[in-house]
Amino acid sequence: MKALPYASTADSHIAHLVRRHRQHSSPLAAIGPYLYLAPAMILVAGFLLYPALDTAYLSLTNAHGVSQPKFIGFENYAAFFTDPAVITSLENTLVWVIATLLFPVGLGLAVAVLVNRIPGENLFKSIFYLPYAVSLTSTGVLWSFILSPYGVLNAFLGAVGLGRWAISWLIVPPANTYAMIGATTWQSMGTNMVLFLVGLKSIPAEPVEAARVDGAGNWQTFRSVTWPLLRPFTAIVVAMAVINSFKVFDIIWVMTQGGPYRSSETLAVTMYRDAFVLFQSGYGSAIAMFLSAIVISLTVVLLRTSLREEVA
Repeated sequence: MKALPYASTADSHIAHLVRRHRQHSSPLAAIGPYLYLAPAMILVAGFLLYPALDTAYLSLTNAHGVSQPKFIGFENYAAFFTDPAVITSLENTLVWVIATLLFPVGLGLAVAVLVNRIPGENLFKSIFYLPYAVSLTSTGVLWSFILSPYGVLNAFLGAVGLGRWAISWLIVPPANTYAMIGATTWQSMGTNMVLFLVGLKSIPAEPVEAARVDGAGNWQTFRSVTWPLLRPFTAIVVAMAVINSFKVFDIIWVMTQGGPYRSSETLAVTMYRDAFVLFQSGYGSAIAMFLSAIVISLTVVLLRTSLREEVA
């Protein structure tokens, strides 16, 4: 097919205009896109990168807020293995991680499966999600009254004839840690339920119907069909839960302040106490870097595992 004469003329005219634009464009136009990114980059550098680098430097010093910090290398990190408070807080942090996966995540999944596509679904979702509207600080205050020696829980136990189980929940370890985990479960289970419901709604109906036609029961259908298709959402929920359990601070500080005798501290609480209460900034910064390394490593492992399963 023969090209029309005016087509080549139009193409050459457009090419000429492009060359003129490139020749007369100012340097400002070339860096224009980067100027749009500059405010965000400045904020990230000022509020994330610089504090992280400064914390890494302080972790290698004996900074305590009074005199000029002195470089001491990795002495703060070596002190972890001989500090009973850090060892206890690490143990408590691991308890929080395991309990978070069992209760807020596990119960969130169970409730999502139960309320999915049943009459009154929206009502049940609202009831279970409503506690998430309460901040962890307010949740800590609320549950401190419930778990006090003369609070609602002990009064209820006495009323049903289980008064021997009534204790000072926030004073006796390890019951204080378990009590705070229960309060966190009440507050955070709803958001996990919503995330799992999003995954359940995205699962096509055909595989589930095919499994039921083949005679599979509810449990077999969930284990063989629903659960494998729900894995991408599960990976997101588990990653968020693990990260949040490692950095949990506010509800512990409100309810027990890590006491009694630092028995309910987690790594985040120990970091705060050493850095801002005991003014051992160098040691607190070392705990912060140690905690950050754990969270980043676990996040990378979880995401890589999830992506590998997606590809497979």
